[in-house]
Amino acid sequence: MLLELQEIHKSYKGGSGIFKNEMKPILKGVSLALREGECLGIVGESGSGKSTLGRIALGLEEADSGRVLFEGRRHDRASHQAISVVFQDYTSSVNPRFRVVEILSEGIRSTMRSSKERREYAKNLLEEVGLCEGILDRFPHQLSGGQLQRVCIARAISTKPRFILLDEAVSSLDVSVQVQVLELLKNLKEKYNLAYLFITHDLMSATFLCDRLLFFQEGRIAETLEDIRELGKIQNPYSRSLLEAVKALEVPHFC
Repeated sequence: MLLELQEIHKSYKGGSGIFKNEMKPILKGVSLALREGECLGIVGESGSGKSTLGRIALGLEEADSGRVLFEGRRHDRASHQAISVVFQDYTSSVNPRFRVVEILSEGIRSTMRSSKERREYAKNLLEEVGLCEGILDRFPHQLSGGQLQRVCIARAISTKPRFILLDEAVSSLDVSVQVQVLELLKNLKEKYNLAYLFITHDLMSATFLCDRLLFFQEGRIAETLEDIRELGKIQNPYSRSLLEAVKALEVPHFC
């Protein structure tokens, strides 16, 4: 296994008044395993604990208990270098004062000292995500949402990771742009044998990209679907409700 989370528990202080110091459990003994080269989807409603789980998987937060393993070992410097992330809010994910070439160079400055070399590499990264060299000197506010999220994806692959966490990575985009970005992610996954942990509330997006699904409810895994082709056979009432909501939309191109 590439990434393993074992019995992860996490609580935060919640409430107000006399209850302000009371701990509210967010993750309640979550375990999962991500294989090399696969896309594992975590699907659930907002507030179910999905993003907290993602931050713990990245090492951005510590679990109260449980273990996070990368290739059977606890996170270390080497494993962090093999991991990238693409967040939902692409506008806050980049420095607004940086040009695109500088955004794409953030992760490679230690290995590429020459600005000319970094610029050439940034140009190649843009080509990988379907953007032209002409935007290298633009600032984030000069790009569309779809363009800026593609820049964030290009930055994520710049360090040649083995695993990318995608936290609601397409949910802020228009539907037509979502499809294009999902196609891009699928192509990059196949080209570079990338593993994805795809966190989303959108079951349609998950069925398009993912190999397996975990249905997440109130800090627990409600159901596991080992083969995306068996989506119609899910049994848990919560999982079924998410599926029925998708069917009601009558949007066929993900199915």
